[in-house]
Amino acid sequence: MKRPILEKRNYQIIIVGIILIATGFILMSGGRSDDPEVFNPEIYNFRRIRLAPTLILIGLALQAYGILYNKKK
Repeated sequence: MKRPILEKRNYQIIIVGIILIATGFILMSGGRSDDPEVFNPEIYNFRRIRLAPTLILIGLALQAYGILYNKKK
């Protein structure tokens, strides 16, 4: 019987990465002004500039790690 390419642990790591990426995009959303003529400085807060992109990059790194993870036997 052939051994599967990805095992259960690989899929678990990939799912955690997808959750982190989705969370990052959700945190990055918003900050819209009700009046298009008025600037809203809320778009430059810590959550949208630092936290969300960091979560997305960590999620992408976990995706790569999940694909390349190989259990030593």
